[in-house]
Amino acid sequence: MSFPCLGKEVVRLCSASWLQLARLCRSFCFLFSCIYRFLLLRVNSFCIQVFYFVFLSFLGFWVLKDLRPRTNSFRPRDLDLFFTSVSAATVSSMSTVEMEVFSNSQLVVMIVLMFIGGEVVTSLVGLHFRKLKLRWLIKTEVKVASVNTNLCPSNPTNDIVNHIELGVVANLDCRNSQVEPQLYRPQDEPLDLDHLKYCSVRFLCFVVLGYLIGVHVLGLAAVSLYMALISNARDVLKKKGLKMVTFSIFTVVSTFASCGFVPTNENMIIFSKNSGLLLILIPQVLLGNTLFPSTLRFTLWLMGRFSEKAEIKYLLSRTGEVGYKHLLPSVYSSLLVVTVLGFIGVQFIMVCSMQWDSEVLSGLSTYEKIVGVIFQCVNSRHTGETIVDLSKVAPAILVLFVVMMYLPPYTSFLPAKGGERLPGNSKRREPKRSYKKLWENLKFSQLSYLAIFIVMVCITERKKTKEDPLNFNVLNIVVEVISAYGNVGFSTGYSCERQLRPVEGCEDKWYGFSGKWSDQGKIILIVVMIFGRLKKFNMKGGQAWILL
Repeated sequence: MSFPCLGKEVVRLCSASWLQLARLCRSFCFLFSCIYRFLLLRVNSFCIQVFYFVFLSFLGFWVLKDLRPRTNSFRPRDLDLFFTSVSAATVSSMSTVEMEVFSNSQLVVMIVLMFIGGEVVTSLVGLHFRKLKLRWLIKTEVKVASVNTNLCPSNPTNDIVNHIELGVVANLDCRNSQVEPQLYRPQDEPLDLDHLKYCSVRFLCFVVLGYLIGVHVLGLAAVSLYMALISNARDVLKKKGLKMVTFSIFTVVSTFASCGFVPTNENMIIFSKNSGLLLILIPQVLLGNTLFPSTLRFTLWLMGRFSEKAEIKYLLSRTGEVGYKHLLPSVYSSLLVVTVLGFIGVQFIMVCSMQWDSEVLSGLSTYEKIVGVIFQCVNSRHTGETIVDLSKVAPAILVLFVVMMYLPPYTSFLPAKGGERLPGNSKRREPKRSYKKLWENLKFSQLSYLAIFIVMVCITERKKTKEDPLNFNVLNIVVEVISAYGNVGFSTGYSCERQLRPVEGCEDKWYGFSGKWSDQGKIILIVVMIFGRLKKFNMKGGQAWILL
C-alpha cells in the first residue's frame, strides 16, 4: 500500500474543499453587502419601521405564549396575548387582560418590548443607520477620487488623494475632531463638510445613548430607593406578589418609553397617595417624550460650554442638515418647552376647577391632589399612566384629554420661522415621480383616518351599543380609538353597574374598555396602534383636499 500517495490525495481534497468554502464565504459576503447597501440606500424608512414593529409584535406574542402565566386557572386567549404584545411594542399600553395575570418572566419580556419599541431607542437605531450611510458615501467618494487621480496623474491634488487613501484625511474613527482644513482642501476652501457631518452624527449617537442610559439609571435608582424606604408602597408589592426589582425596572422603562403599562391591575391608582413616587416619574415622562428634543439640545449646549469640539458646534448650528428629527433648532426647542408647560397648565386649571371635590380625588389631601392632578395632566400626552378612574371623570375633561392625546408630541403653539431649518428639510425638494404624486393625492389626513376607524368600530360593536348604551357610547369609543392612535393608553374601562340590563355573572375587571370588544374590534384597534406609532410618516396627508 502507498500511504504517501493517499496522504497527497487527502491534502489535495482538503485544499479543494477549503478553496470552495472560501469562495462560498466570499459569495455570501458579497450577497450580504449588496443586501445591506440596498436596505441602507434604497428601502424606505417607513417600510423598515412597519416590518420592525410587526416582527417585534409577532416575536413578543410567541414568547409570551410560550411562557406560563402567574396562575394556571386562567390563560389569556391568543388574540389578547397578541394585542398585549402589539400594545407593548408600540408603547400604547392598551390592555385587554389584567396585568397581574402575567408572570414575572412575561413581565420581563414586556420590559424588553417596551424598551426597544420606545421612540428614543428606535430613533437611535435610525441615527446609527444614518451614520453608516454617511460613512459608506464617504468611502465611495474617496474611491472615485482615487480612480480619477490614477487616470489623470497630472492632477495637482494627487497628494491630497494619497492622503485620503492612507486614511490621514478620512479618519472615520474621528479620534481627533480638530481637523486641519489644509489636509482636506486648499487653504482657501472650507473644511470637508461631509466628513464633519459624519463625525457629528457619530458623536450624536454617543450623546443619545448616554442620555438614554443616564435617565434610566437615575430613574431606576430613585424608584428602587423610594420603594425600599416607604413601607406602604412596599407592602403593595408584597400583597400582589410582585418583585421590587421587576416593578422598578418595568415602571421606569414603561414611563420613559411613554408606554404607561404598570405591573399592577389598578395602574397608578393604588399609588395615588404616594406623591413621592409620582414626583419621581413625572420627569421620566417628560424627558422621554415631549421634552426630549429640548433636553437633548440643552445637553449639547452644556457640553459645548466645556468643550470646543467641532461636532458640537455643527450639531447646534446645522440641525436641519443632521437629519435627526429630535434635534430641533434653538428657537423651536425653547417654544416647545413653553408649549408643553402651557398645555399642562391649562389641563391643571380645568381638572382642579371641575374635579377638586369630586369622587375621583376623594380621600386625598390638598398636596396629594395637586401632585396627582399634575401627574395625570402630564400623562395625557402620550404616556397613559393614571391615578383616577377615567369613567368617573367629567365629559368635558375627557374631551380635553382626547385633544391632548391627538396632538403630536412636538406640537408648538408658535412654530419657528426662517433662520434654521427643521430636521428633514435640509435638501431642496426635487420633482416627484408620477406614482409618488398619485400616492400623495390618495393619502387622507389624520382626522380622516381616525373618523374611518371610529366608524368601523361602531359598526363591529353595533349590537353592544344597542344592548349596553351606557358602556358602549360613542364618547367611550372615541376615547379608546384616539388613545390607541396617540399610543397613550387612557381608557374609560367597563363597569357592570352601568348595564341597563344586568347580566348575571358580570364581573368588573381591571383592563381597558377594548377588553369587552369583539375580536373584530380588537383587530381594528391593533391596526390603529401600529398606525399611530407610524403617524409621523403621514403628518402632511390630505393636502390634495381643498376646503373652501
